Amino acid sequence: MGQAYAGAEKRTKSLTEQAYAILRERIITGDLAPGTEVSEPELAEHLEMSKTPVREALGRLCVEGFMEAYPRRGYRVSPVTIKDMNDLFSVRGVLEGTAAGLAAENLTVEELDQLDELADASYVMGEEVSTRTFVSRNEGFHALIAQGSRNQRLYALVMSHLEECARLFYMGTRLRDINPETSNDHHRILAHLRARDAEKARLAIMEHNENTRKGLLAALIANGRAELTL
Repeated sequence: MGQAYAGAEKRTKSLTEQAYAILRERIITGDLAPGTEVSEPELAEHLEMSKTPVREALGRLCVEGFMEAYPRRGYRVSPVTIKDMNDLFSVRGVLEGTAAGLAAENLTVEELDQLDELADASYVMGEEVSTRTFVSRNEGFHALIAQGSRNQRLYALVMSHLEECARLFYMGTRLRDINPETSNDHHRILAHLRARDAEKARLAIMEHNENTRKGLLAALIANGRAELTL
């Protein structure tokens, strides 16, 4: 009896993880757009699962801020607000600036060469595969610089903010062509890292974050994708 219960509980946890991973990816990639309303029965049917693991996955997504729960109504994908965006990029800029300054002193030649490859990433607007690859390589570029700081706590903080920005970045790639801006900014950052100039690297990556924030914000507002919550 005890073993059977433990087995059932393990299967539920496994299904919860599956539901969580699928729904989180759909939110981040924009398949479930901000403001989309969903229900447990609807998602359970779509995922071909019972409602229990779906409910647990939705609860976890609510805690992380990806979803909002409404009693007797279901759930809604959390909207993008101007304040959230500004707050997120403000903190991210400081964290990445600090990481870049340290990375300028610690990155190996091999890591700098990897950054060079990642900086050349591009995508075709409207093409899903190249967009996903582009977003992944962009995150890889920023992650490698954070790793180059050789400060594990700082790296963890940068990664958590990169994950929060992923949904915004996917939205941005679909609303405007950010290939030139991203490539130019990344290569400028890399040039300062190769020169081992900590201060210029710090300023360059902070400027890059600000360029991304401004461009994304303008595109989201123009297309009605951001709530004007100040």
